[in-house]
Amino acid sequence: MLEHYHNINSVCAQKVRIALKEKGLDAKEHLLTLRGDQFDPAYLKLNPNGVVPTLVHAGNAIIESSLILYYLDEAFPAPPLMPKEPLLRHRVRQFNKLIDEYLHNSCMILTFATAFRPNFLKLPREAWLAEVNKSPLKRRAEYKRSVIEHGLDSEFVIDAIDQHKKLLAWMSVSLQSGPYLAGANFSNADCAVIPYILRLELLKLAGMWDRQAAIGDWWARMRERPSVKAAIFDRMTESDWAPFRNLAPDPWPKVEMLLRAA
Repeated sequence: MLEHYHNINSVCAQKVRIALKEKGLDAKEHLLTLRGDQFDPAYLKLNPNGVVPTLVHAGNAIIESSLILYYLDEAFPAPPLMPKEPLLRHRVRQFNKLIDEYLHNSCMILTFATAFRPNFLKLPREAWLAEVNKSPLKRRAEYKRSVIEHGLDSEFVIDAIDQHKKLLAWMSVSLQSGPYLAGANFSNADCAVIPYILRLELLKLAGMWDRQAAIGDWWARMRERPSVKAAIFDRMTESDWAPFRNLAPDPWPKVEMLLRAA
């Protein structure tokens, strides 16, 4: 039996939901709000980092979204989401390593600096600081404190933009050799990257790849893929869309200026 602890808007949970759909797997769902329930002692026993997703298979907790993708492919090998060729398998792991080590925090920085910041600023500073400081991952708490206070003027924003530029550059090169990020077939590289491209789009930052036709074509195809529609777009309610509906100020002019300065 599979169980999946997740949140609809979590980029890490979205990639796992895509993989589950690709493999035709059903999992009992536990939907977290991420408004403090991720720090519930019972959940922290499953995932000490207090983040989503967590996959439970036959009573065993599997954590870290990229590792969950690899686990699913080993435990449920058909259809495969890892290429057979060693170089392409390496490419899949490269994309996941970039996301794990750099891009995920960069995505969080840009999201909290724009879409999530207004709701925090409605609270007294002591209240939102107390919420941010609950995270067991202290570096993430530091990022959040900075971008909630300073928005896109935070010291962490330029590097966050640079990490997204690196992802887009890798994608552009990879798509020269096939329609997907690791060759001729949809893979865990695509599962992993899709939520981050969607997040850029939701943050009105799609201009970052508007001159890269291969990425635009890939993204158009990914948006229409049944697993992506079922795992993300069909699941998002109005409350899930709400933080991204009316971003004010529009982040793109500031980000475009930073891109040109770089």
